[in-house]
Amino acid sequence: MLIWLVEYLMQFEPGFGVFRYLTLRTVLSVLTALVISFIVGPSMIRKLSRYNIGQTVRDDGPETHLEKAGTPTMGGALILVAISISTLLWADLGNRYTWVVLLTTLLFGVIGWVDDYKKLVHKDPRGLIARYKYFWQSVGGIAAAVFLVYTATSPAETSLNVPFVKEWVFEMSPLLFVVFTYFVIVGTSNAVNLTDGLDGLAIMPTVLVGGALGLFAYVTGHSEFASYLLIDYLPGVGEIAVFCGAIVGAGLGFLWFNTYPASVFMGDVGALALGAALGIVAVCVRQELILFIMGGVFVMETVSVILQVASFKLTGKRIFRMAPLHHHFELKGWPEPRVIVRFWIITVILVLVGLASLKLR
Repeated sequence: MLIWLVEYLMQFEPGFGVFRYLTLRTVLSVLTALVISFIVGPSMIRKLSRYNIGQTVRDDGPETHLEKAGTPTMGGALILVAISISTLLWADLGNRYTWVVLLTTLLFGVIGWVDDYKKLVHKDPRGLIARYKYFWQSVGGIAAAVFLVYTATSPAETSLNVPFVKEWVFEMSPLLFVVFTYFVIVGTSNAVNLTDGLDGLAIMPTVLVGGALGLFAYVTGHSEFASYLLIDYLPGVGEIAVFCGAIVGAGLGFLWFNTYPASVFMGDVGALALGAALGIVAVCVRQELILFIMGGVFVMETVSVILQVASFKLTGKRIFRMAPLHHHFELKGWPEPRVIVRFWIITVILVLVGLASLKLR
């Protein structure tokens, strides 16, 4: 939005042109989202507490979690407010990528909000019925995929890139692209939601992966960097860096309140939205497999649940003491902060591996 104001002001003072630079707008997006989180966070937490919108804790989980009952949740709304305002202020609103990533994120946020509202306000333990939740997630994922495939201007925008091997680029048919994109968005959304079980466990990996994807967006949308790094140049996709900057700023701002012991939880409204955001960004910058690597913690958490359910149904035995995986380590005696920080460290390593693919090709 402000880029339009900048273009007007440049008629009187050319120095305002500095605000057109993508790098500066990305930095300002980070700072704007961070400041919004700091300003809005305390009042939002007070309102959630006033209306008794507190976390319910499973009695079959780790005993240390029982003391978390009543902690305000649905704090993910804070993240979405910060991301939305920051993106609308600093991104180019004439860019199609800006709208597809923002609207996809908000749609999944609405789905999570309805689920949380039913659980916490209506006291319905089921929340949004699973088939309805999955239906609307599917609508969001497919809609984003169809939009991208029908607005694509080159085969590179719908091709699958294999990390570390520059020759392995597979062109996908429109149908295959839609199906693949659907699974990336919906799968990542649910993976982040499964990971969101400890204080700060999901938000920091989201910040790290979101920041790294922002770098991928910047170099992919820059013709000279793309040529130097031997990656496909996608005009306009660099604008997503501003959105990723907003994720970083909003995520760090939320972590201020969500760090152990948490004053607020993000709830499904935040987890489903952030997962979808990572998924749609990875699709836009054509780095879905890199997301699989950098988001390895999300993958491990999801796989642990799948293996646990499959093992119990087939053999009647459990592989882990409890799933998702972070609960397994808690029941083994690891203090919660240790589990959290070690999962963060794993994410840092995996993000560095993903970034290395920019040059090691």
